[in-house]
Amino acid sequence: MIMQAFDFGHYTLLMSHDPCDLFRYYNVTEMHGLSLEECEKHPNTADDSYIAGLSNFVPKASGYYNDSDDRFVYINLTRCADQVQTITLIMHELMHHSFWLHNYDLSREEEIISWAESETHIVHNIIQQLNPKTKWKKTIH
Repeated sequence: MIMQAFDFGHYTLLMSHDPCDLFRYYNVTEMHGLSLEECEKHPNTADDSYIAGLSNFVPKASGYYNDSDDRFVYINLTRCADQVQTITLIMHELMHHSFWLHNYDLSREEEIISWAESETHIVHNIIQQLNPKTKWKKTIH
């Protein structure tokens, strides 16, 4: 499978079975302290990978970012071996994005968590649609 991309407005959801696709998608060899070379050396299994998921700014040559820069959330589908792993991985990455989206304002804790939870349902459903033969057929509502 190639990289799947979905525009959610304030972020792009990216998903593939190979975390090195993230570097190729953005045509970079390094981003946010990670490297394509190290990614290619690392095993990519359901239990271990160089990148399980990532939420960050779209990489740019300068390496300097501000809040108006585009962001992405990446999910490594190889790590989505069962429903629990899938949901926790999605929620983990979306919590990172939600903190950013809500300006890291912990007084909005419930809003931060609720947004990530709601978005997790949407992303989980997309993954189920992409992988209809998964072992876990029930959708969480």
